[in-house]
Amino acid sequence: MASNHKPSAARPVSRGGIGLTGRPPSGVRPPSGNIRVATGMPPGTARPGSRSGPIGTGGVLSSQIKVADRPVTQQGLSGMKTGMKGPQRQILDKSYYLGLLRSKISELTTEINKLQKEIEMYNQENSVYLSYEKRAETLAVEIKEFQGQLADYNMLVDKLNTNTEMEEVMNDYNMLKAQNDRETQSMDIIFTERQAKEKQIRSVEEEIEQEKQAADGIIKNMSPEKQVKYMEMKTTNEKLLQELDTLQQQLDSLNMKKESLEAEIAHSQVKQEAVLLHEKLYELESHRDQMIAEDKSMGSPMEERERLLKQVKEDNQEIASMERQLTDIREKINQCNEEIRQLDMDLEEHQGEMNQKYKELKKREESMDTFIETFEETKNQELERKAQLEAHIVALLEHCSRNINRMKQISSITNQELKMMQDDLNFKSTEMQKSQSTARNLTSDSQRLQLDLQKMELLESKMTEEQHSLKSKIKQMTTDLETYNDLPALKSSGEEKKKKLHQERTVLLTRRNAFKKLMEKLNVEYEALKTQLQENETHSQSFSTNPTRILALLG
Repeated sequence: MASNHKPSAARPVSRGGIGLTGRPPSGVRPPSGNIRVATGMPPGTARPGSRSGPIGTGGVLSSQIKVADRPVTQQGLSGMKTGMKGPQRQILDKSYYLGLLRSKISELTTEINKLQKEIEMYNQENSVYLSYEKRAETLAVEIKEFQGQLADYNMLVDKLNTNTEMEEVMNDYNMLKAQNDRETQSMDIIFTERQAKEKQIRSVEEEIEQEKQAADGIIKNMSPEKQVKYMEMKTTNEKLLQELDTLQQQLDSLNMKKESLEAEIAHSQVKQEAVLLHEKLYELESHRDQMIAEDKSMGSPMEERERLLKQVKEDNQEIASMERQLTDIREKINQCNEEIRQLDMDLEEHQGEMNQKYKELKKREESMDTFIETFEETKNQELERKAQLEAHIVALLEHCSRNINRMKQISSITNQELKMMQDDLNFKSTEMQKSQSTARNLTSDSQRLQLDLQKMELLESKMTEEQHSLKSKIKQMTTDLETYNDLPALKSSGEEKKKKLHQERTVLLTRRNAFKKLMEKLNVEYEALKTQLQENETHSQSFSTNPTRILALLG
């Protein structure tokens, strides 16, 4: 829309005041012809504002407004003239937002099209990948076949290069064929066993399903109270099983930890000593706890005094009774000793026949005593012997009865039965021979196994020796590790050694240079002497006349 009046700047909408682009409040009539808004909006509508204040439009509405700069007219407030900051849109109307929406929609459509193209490309690549994967599988199978053929050809070339005969090749072929046949038979056996196991598993699963159905039927036939109780017990069982699994896992982890710790302890002597100290500490702590418990179980001093007095009284009574018994026993011993003395006196008085009779009676008494002492053992031995004889008699009677029956049967046996019995006898004799041969084979196997056992014992002794040597090596390595763990000391020793070697090197270099100079000097002297000798006529004449003598003198 065109207007003779210059359009004013955008006016912000206040939260409770006058909307500069909207309707004025009641009682104020806007001046006619002063302001005409160049928008596509119908009259009476205002630009939507925000609750937090004016909308920032590129610095125009964000400028600060002073109330003192706004002149007052007859009809009300007039618009404040603000400065322009470039060619910008001053009023954000419906067309502006529609343009923004269209631009965003176009961007979204382009992005959607782009994503759809990418999806189609990925689908094509996926289909191509699947086809390539199938082709790769077929090619892998072909490669395996060609590799097998190549291995066969390589083996054939090796055989030709080594000039192997056809018989050896055929033997190898037959061995491989027999091995393949054995493996195929084992595979067939394993396959049949697997099928049988699968059938058993299916039957067991069917039985489990039947049992579950029967259990469900029993549960359905139960009373509601029992069903509730069953469900509670089932939930508790599941919880307990879960707890059992967790505890089993913890136990397994702890066992693994224990094994690893035991292995670590076995490898380190310090840890073994620490374990022994821990065990001693545990024993001492248990002894301390026992002492504390005894101390706690002890009563008051009066009670302890009474208890000790009672114990002392009981001990005194026992001691008194034991002393009485001791005095009685001593009196009896004294009486017996006196009787023995009297008997000895009587024996000494009544020597001769009476002494002999007494000795005989004493011997008989000793024999009777021994007989009485050994009566139970002899009785048991005689009873066992009697039982053995009875069993032997019964066995002999049975054998006699069998022989009698056999004689009766032999008298009534026909020729065919005799032939059958002879065949049985031959068969049994052959079986006996086979059993004897097997027994011999077993004895030979036992001898062979004994030899193997001896070899194993020798190996075990060697292994123990190796173990001892390894233990010594481990100890040496632990000591080396202890030394090598102390890196500063090693570095200091290495530096010292390095310094010493440098010093020795410098000394040797100086000595080498000195020796070189000395050798050069000696070589010069030698060459001079050699030239003097060559120039000497007597030396040349004597060397030419008798070189062997000169060489012998030089040697």
